[in-house]
Amino acid sequence: MKIYSWNVNGIRAAHRKGFGDWLAACDGDVVGLQEVRARHDQFPNELLDTEEWQLDVHAAERGGYSGVATFSRTAPGEVTTSIGEERFDVEGRLIFTRYGDLRVVNGYFPNGSGKNRDLSRIPYKLDFYRRLFDLLEPERAAGAPIVVMGDLNTAHREIDLARPKGNKETSGFRPEEREELDRWLKNGWTDTFRHIHGDVEGRYSWWSNRKGVRERNVGWRIDYVLASPGALRHVTGAEIHADVLGSDHCPISVELDSAVLGV
Repeated sequence: MKIYSWNVNGIRAAHRKGFGDWLAACDGDVVGLQEVRARHDQFPNELLDTEEWQLDVHAAERGGYSGVATFSRTAPGEVTTSIGEERFDVEGRLIFTRYGDLRVVNGYFPNGSGKNRDLSRIPYKLDFYRRLFDLLEPERAAGAPIVVMGDLNTAHREIDLARPKGNKETSGFRPEEREELDRWLKNGWTDTFRHIHGDVEGRYSWWSNRKGVRERNVGWRIDYVLASPGALRHVTGAEIHADVLGSDHCPISVELDSAVLGV
């Protein structure tokens, strides 16, 4: 089973840049998108009129903002979008789907920067992390296979961004944000890319739109697939697809053996 995650920075813009062709050629079973900035009925018709994929969308109440979507080749047994707190649910940041025993969480985690890049959203961001962690903990502790994928908006370690020294006060690499992601990894979750590739450097999933930045690979690794212990034993591969264009992020993926489905 192969699962992709991609922050597309607007599904309509990404589609104009070739997203539909990428999806048609995709070898994934599940494709989770973040920052789609569209309701279901605003998706390009070519993505709606297909027999190959079921599309589930959780849009933000505010138009043109946030939003996540999950394409599934096989209809999921369960689809939910709420984590029980309106301040998070209204921003359209999560879709939970289930395939057999496997639970897939597609998330667009908040950025800590406010409107004026004043770090005012960091408390909201950390609360989101903690609320999701607590929601998943009973299933994780019971051994359920779960993957949490998406734009986590945090670079965990210095090797996860090109210029760590200059970004210690920037949201996404602030100590409190890194510590929260570290708490997840110390309490039962595994970063699948690091699990497969170790401490390889220079592997990023997001680049600024400033001219030449991506070409020089001055990036951040802020997109992840985290696996619970019940899912990790089935993980056979993980990758960052930096050659795929169409967004300021690139897709990432994880492969699991089919036994994870339990059917």
